[in-house]
Amino acid sequence: MLKTVCMSQDGACPGDFMLQNVNCPHVKLGQEFPGVAFRGHLCSLPKLMEITSSSHASHGNHKENSPFLNSSEAGKGGDYYDRNLALFEEELDIRPKVSSLLGKLVNYTNLTQGVKEHEEAESTDGSKKKVSKSPSMGTLMGVYLPCMQNIFGVILFLRLTWMVGMAGVLQSFLIVLLCCCCTMLTTISMSAIATNGVVPAGGSYFMISRSLGPEFGGAVGLCFYLGTTFAGAMYILGAIEILLTYIVPQAAIFHPSGAHDASSAMLNNMRVYGTVFLILMAVVVFVGVKYVNKFASLFLACVVISILSIYAGAIKSIFDPPEFPICMLGNRTLSRDQFDVCAKTIVKDNITVASKLWELFCHSTNLTTENCDEYFVMNNVSEIAGIPGAASGILKDNLWSNYLEKGEILEKAHHPSVDVAGQKNNLHLYVLSDIATSFMVLVGIFFPSVTGIMAGSNRSGDLKDAQKSIPVGTILAIVTTSLVYFSCVLLFGACIEGVVLRDKYGDAVNKNLVVGTLSWPSPWVIVIGSFFSTCGAGLQSLTGAPRLLQAIAKDNIIPFLWIFGHGKANGEPTWALLLTALIAELGILIASLDMVAPILSMFFLMCYLFVNLACAVQTLLRTPNWRPRFKYYHWALSFLGMSICLALMFISSWYYALVAMLIAGMIYKYIEYQGAEKEWGDGIRGLSLSAARYALLRLEEGPPHTKNWRPQLLVLLKLDEDLHVKYPRLLTFASQLKAGKGLTIIGSVIQGNFLETYGEAQAAEQTIKNMMDIEKVKGFCQVVVANKVREGIAHLIQSCGLGGMKHNTVVLGWPYGWRQSEDPRSWKTFIGTVRCTTAAHLALLVPKNVSFYPSNHERYNEGNIDVWWIVHDGGMLMLLPFLLKQHKVWRKCKMRIFTVAQMDDNSIQMKKDLATFLYQLRIEAEVEVVEMHNSDISAYTYERTLMMEQRSQMLRQMRLTKTEREREAQLVKDRHSIARLESLYSDEEDEGDPVPENIQMTWTKEKCDAEKRNRGSAVGSFRDLISIKPNQSNVRRMHTAVKLNEVIVNRSHDARLVLLNMPGPPKNTDGDENYMEFLEVLTEGLERVLLVRGGGREVITIYS
Repeated sequence: MLKTVCMSQDGACPGDFMLQNVNCPHVKLGQEFPGVAFRGHLCSLPKLMEITSSSHASHGNHKENSPFLNSSEAGKGGDYYDRNLALFEEELDIRPKVSSLLGKLVNYTNLTQGVKEHEEAESTDGSKKKVSKSPSMGTLMGVYLPCMQNIFGVILFLRLTWMVGMAGVLQSFLIVLLCCCCTMLTTISMSAIATNGVVPAGGSYFMISRSLGPEFGGAVGLCFYLGTTFAGAMYILGAIEILLTYIVPQAAIFHPSGAHDASSAMLNNMRVYGTVFLILMAVVVFVGVKYVNKFASLFLACVVISILSIYAGAIKSIFDPPEFPICMLGNRTLSRDQFDVCAKTIVKDNITVASKLWELFCHSTNLTTENCDEYFVMNNVSEIAGIPGAASGILKDNLWSNYLEKGEILEKAHHPSVDVAGQKNNLHLYVLSDIATSFMVLVGIFFPSVTGIMAGSNRSGDLKDAQKSIPVGTILAIVTTSLVYFSCVLLFGACIEGVVLRDKYGDAVNKNLVVGTLSWPSPWVIVIGSFFSTCGAGLQSLTGAPRLLQAIAKDNIIPFLWIFGHGKANGEPTWALLLTALIAELGILIASLDMVAPILSMFFLMCYLFVNLACAVQTLLRTPNWRPRFKYYHWALSFLGMSICLALMFISSWYYALVAMLIAGMIYKYIEYQGAEKEWGDGIRGLSLSAARYALLRLEEGPPHTKNWRPQLLVLLKLDEDLHVKYPRLLTFASQLKAGKGLTIIGSVIQGNFLETYGEAQAAEQTIKNMMDIEKVKGFCQVVVANKVREGIAHLIQSCGLGGMKHNTVVLGWPYGWRQSEDPRSWKTFIGTVRCTTAAHLALLVPKNVSFYPSNHERYNEGNIDVWWIVHDGGMLMLLPFLLKQHKVWRKCKMRIFTVAQMDDNSIQMKKDLATFLYQLRIEAEVEVVEMHNSDISAYTYERTLMMEQRSQMLRQMRLTKTEREREAQLVKDRHSIARLESLYSDEEDEGDPVPENIQMTWTKEKCDAEKRNRGSAVGSFRDLISIKPNQSNVRRMHTAVKLNEVIVNRSHDARLVLLNMPGPPKNTDGDENYMEFLEVLTEGLERVLLVRGGGREVITIYS
């Protein structure tokens, strides 16, 4: 099948076409080629005849005919093999068949980070593009050995003997057990996550981010990155320590000028050489990772040979211990590198002369003791075996801990000595403790020697069967390394003298590596082996860390890291490598292996903690997608692992632990507020759902107490014809009232049929959400499609919210322009909504002149919020100004409360009572009682009522005559042809019973007479408008509205906001239009008014 570009002369490319008179050896005449076009240079096409296009051609879903069908069968239709799926043929455009889906999944290749880009860069010519090799690594080569190589490291060779000497065999067992339990439990959790689906390259970062979400993933990913980077620095420092202390001490650049600055000179040497090594390693990684991978097996061989030499030496020490004598002065250990003979005097030519040791302590070659160190004079010099051997019984002396403070001399317990103070200037002649030690310090230093368990999961893309290899390989590696550590602790305690174990740098054994003194056949096996293995581990760290950073940067969850997602043309992370080198340089400038180790311990422990958390959360939530192939996990094990990680963090260094948590917390919050939002189906989202469900079920138990009551808003928004929010200040007001607390639902109604207007509803919802973001409204949006706007509003009022999280207050816009409109439906919808909220026992807020309300950027530095408390409605009028004043816009406004006193009320007592009531409510406000005298109804009131009723009567008559004209003309009115109304209060919404599609009238004599009578009465009623008399009830209501308005305008004309009781609508619907007029009169002359109607319950209380 040839799939190329169509080059027909008219430029059109038919879906299916037949070839005739084709000069092409590869095709037959009359053969159909559905959805295929040919380049002119491949086949000459003198004549191109279009055949009937397939039904799918227009959708771009061309189907290839089966190669097993002959041309006659093919001609019956391109969908021959889909005949059994005819029922689903309309869905095949958007939903693939199972066969094609499985075909894509089988062909899925899982490449490691950077490999794909590397291959594409190397094979720029498409014809020479290499076929990517399928993953082929097994458990041994892919997981077990890489984990072994990463776990065994510098600590085993440089610090394990010292740890055993300080902590003793028993506490060393405990340290190793704690650390190995931590990694084993983490491995169990990691295995469950790694076998729950395909894990692409990215290892722990990918697992945590996809399990706990981008915030945790980014925070822990960066912690893991920093840990790996500092591990690189630690390995380099270990290599330099081996080089300068045991291989070529003469290569040191800085030399101690005095006896006491040896450590500072050593640290400076470490900094210089460490920086040089780091640059060299970074260059090697930059030039090519393949060189690092080629030497990986060599470095692993060095580690294995070194460990085997330790076991060989331990076995040999049983019957032939190596000769490493230690010189003791009393019970103090002497540093052997400054003298050769362990004696105070030596016999030379039958003459007893002072030894080098005497000269060092007495500062003279004479055998006089006047200037000698007192301790030197009082105690004897003796030699003991440094490696007594496994059969010597030294184990019982090394069982218990022997922690030392910094600068303390290494002493052998129970060795004969006279306890006198020596001279301080001779301290450099003894072996001293360079740092203060404790169980906690040793845990922090040892933990990096059990890290590296992620090596297998990081290579998941190269494994033949990652879901089987990762758990088996990693667990076997941990078991192997744990056994090696336990056996080494036991062997060191059983074979080596305690003071030698506590001698970190081998000063007592002629600057030999302590573990090297035990090894067989030579100490150099361990020295050289450990040097190469630490260099290799450093290279591995500098290779892995930049790729991890690149993976995080490419996920784009931390915007400022985007630059580190780029690299060389072959995908090598150049910028990430540069940053990694700079961070590693910080570790090298610290220069002390013992200080760098706890830092990376923190970052690794943080990472392991979250791996355990991810597994525990997924297990407890029982999410449907949680189906790991590895079955030997349990949430309790994950929690235990998490607890051990947390405990180890604070045991090893509580201040480093707090810093690491602070860094992770800052990254978490940064991603939460600034990072790109990702939906990865993570467990934290599931946890939120479970917590929300639990909370909702708790809320359902009963209505909230008055103390907990707050307005949960349903804001009814009006949209214009272009689906834009007509009055965005309603949202502004809602955000100022709520300040992000409680529930806010923004609702709107679109008129029409749901099936036809679903797309518009979605667009309207998105528009409202965008406006909510702009106005900083935290809440939910709900758009309802209904045949009538009033019905849609009723649906919203009834059904919004869930369980206990339902709205209790409705915010409704004022129907501006209702007087000018001939159609009553706009204000009828408004009044209907007021009745609905009253029936549902909900509070109602109607902001009038909402476009004059302040935006969130304005500030009122002065002014008043006036509350006109006319009837008690549960305290809403008191609570709303208090809530508004929490917002920065209204914060500096003062609150004034006015109440109305009638003639028979004691206004002085009312004012006192109101002040007391406000004091008990803890609300600060000025109190004023306004007296309203019983005045006669003014002519203005009477005139206003008359105008209102005349206008109402006139509009009624106009609507009546219009209906008659429509009936006479037999107007065909299709209800669904009415233009869809986006507004909340429709001017075009049809009220009353539906009109039949066609009005068929048969005129009889009786009907004709009735029509004439009706017409006559209609004309007569227009004349009656002039002689109409107003209803006395309406006159009374108008009188109240006018008098109240006068008082309110007089006192509150300059107020920033006026809150006012909203009178309820009349029970008789005939007076609805008059009700609107009363509200207009009541609020006339006021710039910003908030009409408030309570929901029938107390919302504020004087009790605590």
